[in-house]
Amino acid sequence: MVIKTAEYLISNVDWEKCPTPDKPEYAFIGRSNVGKSSVINMLANNEKLAKTSGTPGKTQLINHFLINKEWYLVDLPGYGFAKVSQSQRKSWERMIEDYLRKRPNLSNVFVLIDSRHTPQKLDIDFISKLGEWNVPFQIIFTKADKNSQLETSRNVKAFLNKLRETWQFLPASYVTSAVKKTGRDQILAFIEEMNARFQRIA
Repeated sequence: MVIKTAEYLISNVDWEKCPTPDKPEYAFIGRSNVGKSSVINMLANNEKLAKTSGTPGKTQLINHFLINKEWYLVDLPGYGFAKVSQSQRKSWERMIEDYLRKRPNLSNVFVLIDSRHTPQKLDIDFISKLGEWNVPFQIIFTKADKNSQLETSRNVKAFLNKLRETWQFLPASYVTSAVKKTGRDQILAFIEEMNARFQRIA
């Protein structure tokens, strides 16, 4: 897939105010500071599309971007370490859950996992939630360039083995580096395939 246009559309706290659900939609979510904005910018081939920040919790809304006038890319708030009040965190969790469970055109959720770390309970728990809610998802392992190839491979394998303890079938996963653009073509190829399926059903 060639990315010709990528534009910011709108930000919301309410899934019902999101754009008309007439196009396939792909949401990106992960722990705070997982490198989500960098992955989004890599995929869109636009370094300034999503705001990158060293401060966890920068994304606080449901952010919609329109890609090639054909599909929506959605940047969701991170889960985990953002320094916010308990009530604010609960509000975010409710907003994210409502969006994930009720958005009719949501084709896939990409869960971003930091490949520099061993399996984290927070990530495993979130993926379990997606399973409970029957939300289709795949995994993107980020920041592969920050580690040795061996270390990245070891952490990815450990994470997938951890999932195997409770999942009969594992979702597709991609190892990425926003710096080297690793994994970009594979993710965009999957999105292209899903877009075609959406058109056939629509």
